[in-house]
Amino acid sequence: MEKIQQYLEHTLLSPTAGYGDYDRLVAEARQYAFLGVCVPPYWVKKVKRDLRDTAIQVVTVIGFPLGYQRTETKLDEVKYALRDGADELDVVLNLSAVKSGAWDWVKIELVRLAESIHQAEKIFKLILETAYLNDDELQRLCEMCGAYGVDYAKTSTGFAPKGAEIECVRKMRSWLPAHVGIKASGGICTFTQAKAFIEAGAERIGTSSGVAIVEESLKQTNT
Repeated sequence: MEKIQQYLEHTLLSPTAGYGDYDRLVAEARQYAFLGVCVPPYWVKKVKRDLRDTAIQVVTVIGFPLGYQRTETKLDEVKYALRDGADELDVVLNLSAVKSGAWDWVKIELVRLAESIHQAEKIFKLILETAYLNDDELQRLCEMCGAYGVDYAKTSTGFAPKGAEIECVRKMRSWLPAHVGIKASGGICTFTQAKAFIEAGAERIGTSSGVAIVEESLKQTNT
């Protein structure tokens, strides 16, 4: 396997994290050369500025963590996140619309979000929150991701009763077209877990334990 940090989005979405915590996140991202960092919209401008001389991607969340905002509200969040320098946008699916069977409404929201994000030549990830989906819903959403402009399907916000699961990622990989990637997130804390999710089909790992994962991988490499 390539260096594990090339798969990792080093994440800090705690509601109580402050300035020093984001300084530490940036320093760790530089030290370990993570693929990206995932931060709340409030911190995008600072983190983008602090990483401006690197290739590290700045990822932020939209409609977080519940996803049931109006589409127009999400589009406004996208606009300001792009203005502040976000490279990738992880948008929470409207689960309430899914559970209501409002599939046409879900389609329209995905199309509008994809258009807004892709016009800026940025990456659109859709957070499915798989803990709340049955297989039929998950398969249909995977098919919609492929049809309506989603670049990555993401498993979880980290705020649901459970996060990423290996078998779920395997199902997603079988249902998603090849051009749509998978970001596994939620409860991934070790190198062994991260490696297993990558082997199951994930191209990205979202984790707040990025440093520990890289350190564990280095120890295994050196033994």
